[in-house]
Amino acid sequence: MYDSPKYASRAGIPLTLNGAQITVNAPADWRLSKALRDALHLEGTKIGCDAGDCGACTVLIDGEASCACLVALGQVAGREIVTIEGLGQRKTAARLQQSFLRHGAAQCGICTPGMLVAATALLERKAAPSETEVQDALGGVLCRCTGYRKIVAAVLDATAEKQAAKLPDSGAAVGARIERLDGQRKVKGEDVFGADAHPRDALLLRVIRSPYHHAAFAFGDLAAYQRAHPGIARILTAADIPGENCFGVIPPFADQPVFAATHARFKGEAVAAVVGDKDEIEALDLKTFPITWTELPAHLTLDTALAATDLVHEARAGNILVRGRVVKGDAEAALAGADHVVEGIFETGFVEHAYIEPEAGFARRVGERLEIHACTQAPFMDRDDLAKIMGLKPEAIRIVPTAVGGGFGSKLDLSVQPYLALAAWLTGKPVRLVYSRTESIATTTKRHPGRMRVKVGADRHGKLVAMDFEGDFNTGAYASWGPTVANRVPVHASGPYFLPHYRALTRAVHTHVVPAGAFRGFGVPQATIAQEQLYDMLADKAGIDRLDFRLINALGPDQPTVTGQVLGPGTGIRACFEALKPHWARARAEAGKANAVPSLTRRGVGVAGMWYGCGNTSLPNPSTMRLGLKPDGRLALHQGAVDIGQGSNSVITQICADALGAPIARFDLLSADTDQTPDCGKTSASRQTFVSGKAAELAGRALRARILRLANAGEDAKLDFGDGHITVRDGAAAHRIDLGPLPCDQHGYVVMAEETFDPPTAPLDADGQGVPYAVYGFGAHLVELAVDTELGTVKLRKITAAHDVGRAINPTLVEGQIEGGIAQGIGLALMEEFHPGRGENLHDYLIPTIGDVPAIESILIEDPAPIGPFGAKGIGEQALIPTAPAILNAIADATGVRLTRVPATPDRIRAAILESRK
Repeated sequence: MYDSPKYASRAGIPLTLNGAQITVNAPADWRLSKALRDALHLEGTKIGCDAGDCGACTVLIDGEASCACLVALGQVAGREIVTIEGLGQRKTAARLQQSFLRHGAAQCGICTPGMLVAATALLERKAAPSETEVQDALGGVLCRCTGYRKIVAAVLDATAEKQAAKLPDSGAAVGARIERLDGQRKVKGEDVFGADAHPRDALLLRVIRSPYHHAAFAFGDLAAYQRAHPGIARILTAADIPGENCFGVIPPFADQPVFAATHARFKGEAVAAVVGDKDEIEALDLKTFPITWTELPAHLTLDTALAATDLVHEARAGNILVRGRVVKGDAEAALAGADHVVEGIFETGFVEHAYIEPEAGFARRVGERLEIHACTQAPFMDRDDLAKIMGLKPEAIRIVPTAVGGGFGSKLDLSVQPYLALAAWLTGKPVRLVYSRTESIATTTKRHPGRMRVKVGADRHGKLVAMDFEGDFNTGAYASWGPTVANRVPVHASGPYFLPHYRALTRAVHTHVVPAGAFRGFGVPQATIAQEQLYDMLADKAGIDRLDFRLINALGPDQPTVTGQVLGPGTGIRACFEALKPHWARARAEAGKANAVPSLTRRGVGVAGMWYGCGNTSLPNPSTMRLGLKPDGRLALHQGAVDIGQGSNSVITQICADALGAPIARFDLLSADTDQTPDCGKTSASRQTFVSGKAAELAGRALRARILRLANAGEDAKLDFGDGHITVRDGAAAHRIDLGPLPCDQHGYVVMAEETFDPPTAPLDADGQGVPYAVYGFGAHLVELAVDTELGTVKLRKITAAHDVGRAINPTLVEGQIEGGIAQGIGLALMEEFHPGRGENLHDYLIPTIGDVPAIESILIEDPAPIGPFGAKGIGEQALIPTAPAILNAIADATGVRLTRVPATPDRIRAAILESRK
């Protein structure tokens, strides 16, 4: 019998769970998802929305896939329930799990249990389904990482048992399509996410938030409120913070309070929190919390904020947070002399990250230290910010990242961490907090809305001569990553093309809305939407094929960028465009043939290019890796680069293995933990494969050199790792090193190496000239689509993506990043726009589903970056950036109308078509 002691007096609910007949003692009106997790402790069933929108909680009920959050426990009395924990008993599911690993269909893993359960129901009903049937069966489960294509392929390929691929031998890991090293946990539902990681006796915390965009407030009798609710252990406000009531990801601009003290600057801002017994805190009606509000005028748009005399932050001189600038030559004069000039104003809105895992975690006080377990992309940044908030030394705080169910930039900022740290410190008890979906969407960072005025010119041969770019970005109430966006956009707004004359000026502007932060591209996707549409318009004006126009202007290895940097080897943008040429010719011919037949549906083809600097902009960006050889002959890699689904746990180990010359099966991975792993920096800006991967390569080579010195062997010697010994083979000689007798260091290793890599960059001068990034990734996308001109709807037919990744360390994972980025680019182009204060759920806020993502063909270009690990570059951001502009260019190709505001929803497309007919 599964029994929850709090409800022992209740009549039990009998059911069959994962093959066992049990009785559940819990309220009959509990959601089944809650009963599975809270009463039965089966946390493989995930909760992403509690509204039936995301499908993460999918289970089998009498063999049918159902959302457990939409079913009451009492409704399943006497029925058979199967969760992810019980799938292993079913032959079909076991094949599916192996197929998911083989195809790389699990990335972050938060949606994987729901996907596998839904796919099991399908395959047990029909052994060989069609692709359409797979999409229909899995259509109720959302994934934000994979782009769905590898999931579909995995289900279609799961009809027969296949042997698991063996891990490669020494020296063969880089370039191998190995299964994700942490994949077994994902497909079995064993990954521990933020909501799964907590002591059973933890107190619960809930946050009191502003119902207004801008308001003054005053508390009532908090002591009386606490007395009226005996289960409340503590009420927290700004007055309880022992250190500084301020945090932020960029220290000079840190301006966000943990709790607002007297005024709230955005709807959803935290002003207080209640901590206490789980059942009482869950049952609290927070509308009764003793607080009075005085609503104040709010600046919600760029225009009102820029025109205002009253400020979002009274201590500042204006509502402009920061400005960015890159100037090369004389853009104004060059444009005046250009043979062809085009210009336009382009706008983008707020975009929600919509990862399937809402923010969650727990904290506990351990003596005079704090330990925080939470979903994060930046453990050392969290540690340092929390130390400031708590008035502690950084060493007094330990951050243990849980599995991260998608991040895409937003989990770089603090969310649950400061509330948990404060509550655990003051109560002395473990405390947990799980954001609701509404809370997550309402309060966490978004993609910056942008308004960009751009003018670009070319000579009569189609060679670009100049661009003039002005961009304003709504950074919301607090700075977050606003300075990064304002400074990265001017470097990238030219695109991967040679421009002799250039001026790009940007502003990050404060408003009374939820802060905008990092989101896969740091403003570059917004700028690319403008630049790539203008390049299409310029090509048309010059009478040049649109792809040829880009090839004419593609940046060469010996040409300076707009910051004056000459990139040299590894400048692969031309190769990306060249790879698209046969696809472009075929697609154009097919579209032309289709459009020759009169129809309301018109076919279109679009292309767009991109470039993206890997890592921080002209700032230190180090990563450190530690690699140790244990007395038993195994290798411990202290790998602190947080894996949020992109695959750093696997890729960095592959790099290290080949650098050392050891089989990857010999490695034991110690993942991010500020007490156990060195600082690998944040997982963002497409930096981990490049920066942390290089640190891992250096550590592997350093450990190899030390082992060879023990044997007095040459650099070309081969290492054979055995249990408790290493055999060094140097030509005909073989030298055995017995590890047991060797002394161990403080980490328990007989030999250890710790190496740091910081990409070489240089500060930008007042005109933005310098070396902002050591490595750029390049890519180009080709989109084929059809537009119903009567309805304004778009049907994507195929996307072909060519990316220069330097070296594909693991091609399967690279393809997964490309497909996932494309899916998010589809959302940016066609459906996603968040309106602060509205639509704070996954029913009203739409993200692409499995049926929205077309066939994707990935073309991997390997133009090695000399400084990258085995030549590798990043891919995370790059895959998203050219998708939206390629879609918009294809819509214009199909209809003749240009959409300058995204998303290009059916109503906007239809309105543009009607306007063009006037």
